[in-house]
Amino acid sequence: MTRRDAPMVAYLRRAGAVILGKTNLSEWANIRSTHSMSGWSAVGGLVRNPYALDRTACGSSSGSGAAVAASFAAAAIGTETDGSVVCPSSLNGLVGFKPSIGLVSRTHVVPISHSQDTPGPMARSVTDVAILLSGMVGADPADRVTAAAVTKDYAAGLSASALSGMRIGVVRPDGVRPRISSSATMRR
Repeated sequence: MTRRDAPMVAYLRRAGAVILGKTNLSEWANIRSTHSMSGWSAVGGLVRNPYALDRTACGSSSGSGAAVAASFAAAAIGTETDGSVVCPSSLNGLVGFKPSIGLVSRTHVVPISHSQDTPGPMARSVTDVAILLSGMVGADPADRVTAAAVTKDYAAGLSASALSGMRIGVVRPDGVRPRISSSATMRR
């Protein structure tokens, strides 16, 4: 136990967050071997997807994603180099966000890549992720790239009608086709 908070955790506490605990994760961010299993550590064993226990929870931050999906917490933090927040979010039915480098302090994050690694929020909704991100952002003197980080309310910029009028494409094995209304006919 370190008996200290990372600056990002201190910012969250200051914003009113209650820290519930820590979860399992892939050892060495799943980079220890080409044969490693995502979500496994010698300490905690294998993280299981709460929706299908025989399926992966994905990513080195798999414990964070599985904990939120299993309703152990409303939101969680993961750290991502390349998929460690967005992959467990995707496979556990969550929203995940990898912030740009310089927005969130990386102090006490053990990086694989100083130019890629950053903490990111996971939750059940875009609004919850935006609220969590708002509490995580801040300048940290120990992480020089955060010098220009500006705290703001990211949830305030959300709009339920932001996608109104947009067309949606669905990726299929044979390509992308636009979504059509039930009254239209589809020709190949």
